[in-house]
Amino acid sequence: MINEQIRDKEVRLIGEDGEMIGIVSAKEAQKLAREAELDLVKISPNAKPPVCKIIDYGKYKYEMARKEKEAKKKQKVIEIKEVRLSPNIEENDLKTKANSARKFITKGDRVKVTLRFRGREMAHIQSSKHVLDDFAQLLSDIAVIDKAPKLEGRNMTMFLTEKK
Repeated sequence: MINEQIRDKEVRLIGEDGEMIGIVSAKEAQKLAREAELDLVKISPNAKPPVCKIIDYGKYKYEMARKEKEAKKKQKVIEIKEVRLSPNIEENDLKTKANSARKFITKGDRVKVTLRFRGREMAHIQSSKHVLDDFAQLLSDIAVIDKAPKLEGRNMTMFLTEKK
């Protein structure tokens, strides 16, 4: 909120150079802001009384947008990459899939390992769990199991993340 939008009776006022003026009426604060040819901006509306500052509003908006952009730049978006396996996968194929998952993990992504069951494979779900265990074992030097293997319909999934 700026200038005439501020309807509080009293506000805690901060001057244009950052010094604390104190608690004054909203009308008095608006008068001081007009004299300085700047805007009265409500900085923290939840405080008792609300804190207002005499500043150039355009410059304030620009600074806030710049801070937000800087914060976005520093945050890392973690992607989820998927590796699909079948219960009767051969040893070398499993190692190849593990190497591709290793690349994803070293880049900082989470890996979703899906074991897909088709047709008669559904009858041997418990004996196929070792495939996921072997896969996790191959990557145990750089990854930990984030979510343990869980059966959802015809798929058994587990998530791997980078070791801290």
